[in-house]
Amino acid sequence: MADSEVVPTSAPPTTDGAGGKSAEKIRKEQEKEAKRLAKLEKFQKKQAKQSNVVTKENKKEKCEKAKPSKESVTYDIATTPGDIKDTSCPMPDSYNPRYVEAAWYPWWEKMGFFKPEYKGPVNGAGEGINDKFVIVIPPPNVTGSLHLGHALTNAVEDAITRWHRMNGKAVLWNPGCDHAGIATQVMVEKKLMKESKLSRHDIGREKFIEHVWKWKNEKGDRIYEQLKFLGSSLDWDRACFTMDPKLCKAVTEAFIRLHEEGVIYRSNRLVNWSCRLTSAISEIEVDKRELSGRTLISVPGYDKPVEFGVLVSFAYKVVDSDDEIVVATTRVETMLGDSGVAVHPDDSKYKHLHGKHVQHPFCQRTLPIVCDDFVDMAFGTGAVKVTPAHDHNDYDVGVRHGLEFVCMLDDVGCISNCCPEFQGMKRFDARVKITEVLKEKGLYRDTQDNAMVVPICSRSKDIVEPMLKPQWYVNCNQMAADAVKAVENGELTIIPEMFKKTWNIWLENIRDWCISRQLWWGHRIPAYHVTVNNEHIPGSTSDNNYWVSGRSEAEALEKAAVKFSVSPDQLTLCQDEDVLDTWFSSALFPFSIFGWPDQTEDLANYYPGTLLETGHDILFFWVARMVFMGQKLTGKLPFKEIFLHAMVRDAHGRKMSKSLGNVIDPVDVIHGVTLDALHQMLADGNLDEKEIKKAQEGQKQDYPDGIPECGTDALRFALCAYTAQGRDINLDVKRVQGYRFFCNKLWNATKYALKSIGPEFKPIPSLQNVTNLSVMDQWLLSRLSSAVALCHSGLSSYDFPTATTAVYQFWLYELCDVYLEYTKPIFRDRPDSADSETARNVLAFSLDAGLRLLSPFMPFITEELWQRLPTRPLEAAPSICVSAYPSPDKYLWYDSTVETNFNLVMSIIKQTRSLRADYQISKSKPQLYVRCTDVETRETLQQFRDAILTLTYSSDVFILLNDQPPIGCAIATVSSKCEIHLSLKGIVDASKEIEKLSERQSKLTELLSKLTEATQKPDYEKVPLNIRESNSSKLNEMTIEIEKICNAIETLKSCTDD
Repeated sequence: MADSEVVPTSAPPTTDGAGGKSAEKIRKEQEKEAKRLAKLEKFQKKQAKQSNVVTKENKKEKCEKAKPSKESVTYDIATTPGDIKDTSCPMPDSYNPRYVEAAWYPWWEKMGFFKPEYKGPVNGAGEGINDKFVIVIPPPNVTGSLHLGHALTNAVEDAITRWHRMNGKAVLWNPGCDHAGIATQVMVEKKLMKESKLSRHDIGREKFIEHVWKWKNEKGDRIYEQLKFLGSSLDWDRACFTMDPKLCKAVTEAFIRLHEEGVIYRSNRLVNWSCRLTSAISEIEVDKRELSGRTLISVPGYDKPVEFGVLVSFAYKVVDSDDEIVVATTRVETMLGDSGVAVHPDDSKYKHLHGKHVQHPFCQRTLPIVCDDFVDMAFGTGAVKVTPAHDHNDYDVGVRHGLEFVCMLDDVGCISNCCPEFQGMKRFDARVKITEVLKEKGLYRDTQDNAMVVPICSRSKDIVEPMLKPQWYVNCNQMAADAVKAVENGELTIIPEMFKKTWNIWLENIRDWCISRQLWWGHRIPAYHVTVNNEHIPGSTSDNNYWVSGRSEAEALEKAAVKFSVSPDQLTLCQDEDVLDTWFSSALFPFSIFGWPDQTEDLANYYPGTLLETGHDILFFWVARMVFMGQKLTGKLPFKEIFLHAMVRDAHGRKMSKSLGNVIDPVDVIHGVTLDALHQMLADGNLDEKEIKKAQEGQKQDYPDGIPECGTDALRFALCAYTAQGRDINLDVKRVQGYRFFCNKLWNATKYALKSIGPEFKPIPSLQNVTNLSVMDQWLLSRLSSAVALCHSGLSSYDFPTATTAVYQFWLYELCDVYLEYTKPIFRDRPDSADSETARNVLAFSLDAGLRLLSPFMPFITEELWQRLPTRPLEAAPSICVSAYPSPDKYLWYDSTVETNFNLVMSIIKQTRSLRADYQISKSKPQLYVRCTDVETRETLQQFRDAILTLTYSSDVFILLNDQPPIGCAIATVSSKCEIHLSLKGIVDASKEIEKLSERQSKLTELLSKLTEATQKPDYEKVPLNIRESNSSKLNEMTIEIEKICNAIETLKSCTDD
């Protein structure tokens, strides 16, 4: 049914409509319902298990009587991949994710729904479709499989993408994969060692790269398959890999342009160094472990754990003096690289030592005592050892004072030749030995616990060392200033806005970016060191002047000849062995995928993009750098908006970690997995035995029965519903299961609705000429209009919980719980009446709109159900994913009066149901009297009489104006103008009920008396506060219950009077 056919009446509000529940209340109800259903399922399993434990004598009889168990329904109709699924068959009795999700994705792909050209030609020059939406996927690492963090990213991005597509835009969501330099190399190295007992050095660079490509070609599609399981509507024909020739060309071009401009340069500086990987690593690959004091940590390559979290104090003797200066350090081994001692210039303790030197105890080196105001006089002794080549703060001090930069470690973490006594010793073995020798020399002073942060390489688990290395750097100052300006002037929007401050802080204090890595897998740096066959031109590898870049060695040679004014035959070139940081190629992703630097058709049509969506943890590492490179190399921002979603944590708020066993494959949530299978996945991974045991214990605690089958739609909806614009999401799989139950509700409701509508029903083209809408029809259309407005508002502002809450509330609380129940007697008792025909049209219209509202979040179940709706006009879309999304300007049915009035009706219904529960009335239909004190209220309720009758399960409803209902009724106040009287005569056995209630009253009175007595004892104040608060709550609850029982007894007594 087309949106244009809806009759406009009045516009709905953009916030939750009258009678709507708050998002928080709905969330709590969802969690409560999920827990209830989970308990029910567990109970049923227990009952089933107990029923299987029978005696041999009874077994045969039970088997004969037993009904065949229901098997999981699967879609078994022969369907060629890419053909449309057969929905002409009857709907299964209940929702099954595997049945629903079968066959749809290949059909979507074959039909080209995910391609921007589906709606027609796209032309960036102004012809064709210009209303576009372009987004690129944050390329996941090719190293393995997706986790729930990736699932969140893709659920959010696909919801946005599908929404824009349904709004008629030409949409491109471009997929891709990152080569993940360090992660991939480490994984393939481990595989090589495990299978062949060979290292990469044993087989050489060329052969090792062949192994990596082989592994990528065998395993690399795993991620793409997972994305398809998630229903991600990506244009797979445009999928890119960061090592594809097209992207390699872009990387080479970007490096050369920036190097020639001087933005990229070579320098000898401190970097984060992994001795295990023998490479510099980026800040995001450094895990910072906080210690409160002495802690033993297992370090790769060491048999025993290494001590951290202590502060060792030792003395340096002042040259030609009896004085000494005591310094302290958490890394005593670095004293081998000390080249100075710093004191504050105003510290009176050391004024007499200004300009003097101290003697290094293990070599001939003397260390100057320098004055620097970075020293905190109040901390420790007020004197600080300076190791410029192994500490970031000390580096700056060394530069300021011209100190010697002594490298005391080699690339693998052994002591260098700086001190022969310790040369070749592993750094943490040297730590112990140095302390022993300091004690022998009488220089050791103390060891104390010390809170500190230990940097650990996330890839190798090694301790990261600051090391002085010649590396390639990008000067980011001007690019950072331009990026800050773009946000300030509104060209680039960051959502949520709270991250704008983070953006500014990072970029206003930016350091140059180290882009070289000592790896083999990646984009080899297109730079060549130049050696001139002239003894007067020495040429150091760390000197930026002796490097040229080129697209080929021939081009580089030509540049070098010009630069040094010599003929090419006097030059020797050697290409840098290093590769570029993975983030460098990722920073080019928004335009390299479209063929830049070539001016391709795709680059003209789809660059710049519209939106960049990702987690806030890579705002600096990836997002900012894309902005840098986009502005610098193309002169354009790569996107207009940045939306940063929260980070996924487990139900306990812990970061996802393989060693904790809480990293979950989204496919395991979709299809379900046993606890044993989860354990086996850990065993098949790269964790050591201790980590495996710890992780398995975590899995056993969180998933004692494994993970139930939830389906793709439930997982996607749960992830989007969680995305409040904050920093963290604590994901509980039980809540995902709750949305699986919601899918079952959708299934059953639609199945019932289609049955009620009838197979031959043909919906009218428009509701425009319908004049006999009942007040309940009006109410449902009003609630639908509110849902449409809220979904539009939520999706427009990336406030996904607003949209998910609105559509969830409409389906569950309004369409299913109210309207479908209301229409049952109409369809049953008056199938041929005019109001029945109207209700069918309203229901068909609401089902269609409701499914389309839900489609971006739940693409599979909505497609399955939408295809089964009554015949649509010939011009209707072939799939719900390319149908029109309901638009607020066409759904103008909102009626505040109807909604306000129905709020009163719902209060009557809830109060009546509460009374029925109090008096344990389940199947009987008592009479209901609604007593009003004014004409207006009575006339309002009279309009809803049929709804009240049906939804309160009453035999009759009397709307009274000040008249007294008969005696023998249970009474409840609804408002100041309305109260209800539920007749109990002939419904309950008053005598028996009075007897039961009296017994309950006696027990409660006795408990109340004992508890009151306990709280009045003199020493009650010594009882823990939480117990006292609990007792106070119990007293209040018992008092209220006793009061209710007394009222109920009085009411029941009136039922016994004739």
